[in-house]
Amino acid sequence: MIGEMSALLTAVFWTLSASVFASATVRAGSIAVNVARLVIAALYLALWILISRTAITLSISQVVALAVSGVIGLAFGDSFLFRAFHEIGARVTMLIMSTSPAVAAVLAYLFLHESLSLVGSVGIFVTLVGIGVVVMEGGTQNASSASWRGVFFAVLASIGQGTGLIFAKAAFVEGPIDGFVATLVRIAASLIVMVPVGVIASRTTSGFHVLRTDRRALALTALGALFGPFFGITFSLIAIANTGVGIAATLMSTVPILMLPLVYFVNKERLSGKAVLGAFVAVAGVAILFLRS
Repeated sequence: MIGEMSALLTAVFWTLSASVFASATVRAGSIAVNVARLVIAALYLALWILISRTAITLSISQVVALAVSGVIGLAFGDSFLFRAFHEIGARVTMLIMSTSPAVAAVLAYLFLHESLSLVGSVGIFVTLVGIGVVVMEGGTQNASSASWRGVFFAVLASIGQGTGLIFAKAAFVEGPIDGFVATLVRIAASLIVMVPVGVIASRTTSGFHVLRTDRRALALTALGALFGPFFGITFSLIAIANTGVGIAATLMSTVPILMLPLVYFVNKERLSGKAVLGAFVAVAGVAILFLRS
């Protein structure tokens, strides 16, 4: 149950971070926010590891696997994720990102030889059907109103996230790793790629200047770094370490369902019967995954 609960907590944290980062990218742009949130998250993690005196025991192969995971999942995948946030908003982006479990499950089967039981497969299918109903729900903003460029960015982000999980899982298969340490390694590796990109971008965009002068944009980025990279990524790694990649990715993809209360209570947006039905179906799928054993 540790893996499944961690995956659901990841979805909660990603729901919060998606909303916060969507607001931050509107103010400062996707590249500036993406680089800044990773730097801030790395500081959070280093401070936590120092205060908690967490033991850092990693083999070279584990470091390499986590580094590759960070570059693919964070530098590549999340760069497109933030471009999608900027183009089509948080909710539509996260709806499209719900395809990542399929990517993760297929890659886990091919490269990690993970298999799913019949009940587990049914649970994933039911959950994704529920999410799909919400995607097609016409009472709120949906993918059909989004720009094709934004949709393309979100699809690339989904592929990057699913692939990044596979490399991270490979590191955990080799031996136990503290989740916060693993997250720091992933983020540090991604920053090696992202910082030069950010430096080049700073010459052509005003995003970093906005973060220096706009306290609200910086505060949103710092808050998002806490919810997303610090808690979200860490619990996602704990999830894949304790359950199958496909199952963990499916539970983490329930972000669109968790966003419905925010849409209703915060944005005061009316939800259609399809959205409610999709939520119930997805919850039923989640229940199957929890009870599959």
